[in-house]
Amino acid sequence: MKKSLLALAALGAFAGVAHAQSSVTLYGIIDEGFNINTNSGGKHLYNLSSGVMQGSRFGLRGAEDLGGGLKAVFVLENGFDVNTGKLGQGGLMFGRQAYVGLSSAQFGTVTLGRQYDSVVDYVGPLEAGDQWGGYIAAHPQDLDNFNNAYRTNNTVKFTSANYAGLTFGGTYSFGGQAGNFSANQIWSLGAGYNNGPLVLGVGYLNARTPNATGGLFNNGGSAGASAALTAAGNPVYGGFASANTYQVIGAGGAYTFGAATVGLTYSNVSFRNLGTTATSAFERGTNATFNNVEANFKYQFTPALLAGFAFDYTDGNSVTRANGTSQSGAKYYQYSLGTDYFLSKRTDVYLIGVYQHASGTDSTGDAAVASINGLTPSSTNNVFTARVGIRHKF
Repeated sequence: MKKSLLALAALGAFAGVAHAQSSVTLYGIIDEGFNINTNSGGKHLYNLSSGVMQGSRFGLRGAEDLGGGLKAVFVLENGFDVNTGKLGQGGLMFGRQAYVGLSSAQFGTVTLGRQYDSVVDYVGPLEAGDQWGGYIAAHPQDLDNFNNAYRTNNTVKFTSANYAGLTFGGTYSFGGQAGNFSANQIWSLGAGYNNGPLVLGVGYLNARTPNATGGLFNNGGSAGASAALTAAGNPVYGGFASANTYQVIGAGGAYTFGAATVGLTYSNVSFRNLGTTATSAFERGTNATFNNVEANFKYQFTPALLAGFAFDYTDGNSVTRANGTSQSGAKYYQYSLGTDYFLSKRTDVYLIGVYQHASGTDSTGDAAVASINGLTPSSTNNVFTARVGIRHKF
């Protein structure tokens, strides 16, 4: 009798497992196109490139119903270059995202792994580059990370449930350095509201020792970002790599009326406590700050055709050099225009053009040159780039 009861209990347990609701989805994006750049390090450039409108990727997304409104969730997402087949994000196998966690329909989701920060989640989608302009329409060298140039490793993340359009969340990334709890740590907070025609977002990001090994700028960036900052490769803010802290305060909003959407974003970006390395060109303890404002407009001519325009202005403050002299900040004026036509729900073709003008003195101490995100900086203070591309989702 006891053996029969044990057998029935075991069968019941296995039956419960068999009937649990679970799913695993394979998904991806392939984005490819032809580019013209009027000044790539002093020369015209004509080339193919991958992942401009959206990063080319494939991934696995899964969920298992645990009962009581609780689910186990995971994402493993790889980035790659269509033209060469090589891995993106510095050669990481799942460099875009890799996390596992628990999700409650009532309270929200807690996940652990390599993830996006709150500025990316809540403010980034309001930038033109995240909508129709691709990473070349992001702010100069994506200095505020609105376009997700940098991910966060070793991250615990909370995302709330949706409360009548309101969501909020935060992240904390452990630096993982023995004896120094704050080294390389990253934390962020954010909130968003999306209800009817109005969308709002705010976010805050704080990263310690961002250019150190394992720091935010050195943990495998996006396809359009270098693995770590160098003054030559990123004159916009590469010269501020000695900063002890990288801080971003961002906010944005959009309003849709009929077929038109108008949007505005703002960011304050600060490289704080410069000169923590012996080779820094700047006075120890000083800060370098940028203020960025973007106004964008999108019009949906038909369900299949949209066009957008954006103007972005970046203003850098003056900073004190190690020899005691004052260095004026750089200013960047950027104009972006794009159109996107959907051949189907999964396939679209698009055209993007971006013009940028720079003035003042950049982070290297030289006259500022135009530096569009993800591209080799111009040799002058002007540059224009255009791209025609195709994107397929599966």
